[in-house]
Amino acid sequence: MFDSVRALIEEHKAVQDELADAAVHADAARARRVNRRYAELSKVVAAHDAWAAASADLDAARELAREDEAFAAEVPELEARLAGAYERLRRLLIPRDPDDARDVILEIKQGEGGAESALFAADLLRMYLQYAASKGWRTELLERSESDLGGYKEVQVAIKGSGSDSSQGVWAHLKYEGGVHRVQRVPATESQGRIHTSTTGVLVFPEVDEPEEIQIDPGDLKVDVFRSSGPGGQSVNTTDSAVRITHLPTGIVVSMQNEKSQLQNREAGMRVLRARLLAKQQEERDAAASDARRSQIRGMDRSERIRTYNFPENRIADHRTGYKAYNLDQVLGGALDPVIESCIAADEEARLAALGADA
Repeated sequence: MFDSVRALIEEHKAVQDELADAAVHADAARARRVNRRYAELSKVVAAHDAWAAASADLDAARELAREDEAFAAEVPELEARLAGAYERLRRLLIPRDPDDARDVILEIKQGEGGAESALFAADLLRMYLQYAASKGWRTELLERSESDLGGYKEVQVAIKGSGSDSSQGVWAHLKYEGGVHRVQRVPATESQGRIHTSTTGVLVFPEVDEPEEIQIDPGDLKVDVFRSSGPGGQSVNTTDSAVRITHLPTGIVVSMQNEKSQLQNREAGMRVLRARLLAKQQEERDAAASDARRSQIRGMDRSERIRTYNFPENRIADHRTGYKAYNLDQVLGGALDPVIESCIAADEEARLAALGADA
């Protein structure tokens, strides 16, 4: 049973020894990776120990019950404890996304619906910022393009976690948010009270821990500078501070004009470019992975409508998991946990089913 546990327990010992090596801590990026892995493996070891202890206790109770019926009363409780320990260990053995502990760069883009879509993009941004605050995560606005009515044509925000536990990482939670978000409500511009349906797109990229992690040849970049437009500092519209970076091999284009200086915009643009390149590598890896390792909920089709926000009914519905609740006002206030947990649970069930089919 749990043949893979033995290898993980041995790896846990090796990683523990590695953490005792001063050379590991001299390299911040390596230390972060090792600490993440140690946190993941420690959960498996603790769960295995709990399962082994519960199994031993049950065997002892059954043995004693043969001689003294008083011990028989303990058997059902110990069986339930063993079943719980078994299920926890089984779930921890599901192949994990190696990027779960990463921070993310989240992009929200205006879709169908014009001004109303841009207004909803602002609503989604506030929702994610408040959700991040509830988790103790830090946020940084990287880029924004405002609409005439106060919404966003496009906005990019970096969200950073505060620990090494991959199950609590930003990517582990927000990777399911990528896709098309549909809103049904009466727009502020609607004079006759008719309900409109609009869409807003969300893209989520795991952020690169260290610049060296994604090697970019300067010769593969085309960098253009231009004059900023729209809201910003006093340098906007007066200097060529905006930057457009094109990665020639992939065709990925990143534009930044939020900061006052060209250097700051270039640095922010390179952060986003590295995140997109990492996401591209991840998609290629997932496409080649087995069904057990591929995320079943976080699909590759970014045009997929994943969720509906119905204001007249105060209803939130996730189309991938079947989750539905009538607390849209609370969700938009940052109470996203139940929605995201439904995605995590559905993904785990799909992975468990795939593992069972492969067994």
